[in-house]
Amino acid sequence: MKRVNAIFMKDWKDLQRNGYVLITLALPLFFAAWLGRIGAGEGPLAAMPITFALVIAGAFVQAAMVAEEKEKNTLRGLLLSPASTMEILIGKSLLSGVMTLVVIIGSIFLADFRVPSLPLFTVSIVLGLVIFLAIGTLLGLLSRTVMETSILGMPVMFIFGMAGMFKEMISNETVVTAINYLPSEQLATMWAGMESGESVGGNLLVLAAWAAAAVVLTVVVYKKRRMD
Repeated sequence: MKRVNAIFMKDWKDLQRNGYVLITLALPLFFAAWLGRIGAGEGPLAAMPITFALVIAGAFVQAAMVAEEKEKNTLRGLLLSPASTMEILIGKSLLSGVMTLVVIIGSIFLADFRVPSLPLFTVSIVLGLVIFLAIGTLLGLLSRTVMETSILGMPVMFIFGMAGMFKEMISNETVVTAINYLPSEQLATMWAGMESGESVGGNLLVLAAWAAAAVVLTVVVYKKRRMD
């Protein structure tokens, strides 16, 4: 816990001086406020601010923070420190996770989103956090600079955050099925199912599989990047 807390406090001090990250964190809140003003707190559009917050505040911010460590050559010392893999990954993800939760809560209030079932909704948010923080860590490890995370992150934002908007325009059933299995679509389907009283066990299983796969892939890449 001391090592995790030390990494968390270092990231917190770095965040206060990072205007790029602070502006990025504010984007989902502006989007949620806009949807709230046009009265989109219900229906298919209602879940978008929350999934947008997971993609932007979770994946993008996490990627930027990890890439910044690499750019400043401070990540090398952390990777070679006595801290274990899980201590480093948890410590590096903790601040992004807390900030993402704050942005999600703010988005819920600003967009007037009605939470259908708090326990199941909380479980879905935790799984979503694990997925997108792992993806963000992966992007950060693969990027050489903070600006490079924006280039690598654009396909991630498009696929994981906006692909559902284009389903009606796609005639290929295979592509549509693949989009339906994306975490953002599973989350939106799960929240709609909770509101209508449908079973969401299948959605939870898919999200859990995504979380496990994302964490395993991140750990594998981390161990390969540990020694360059």
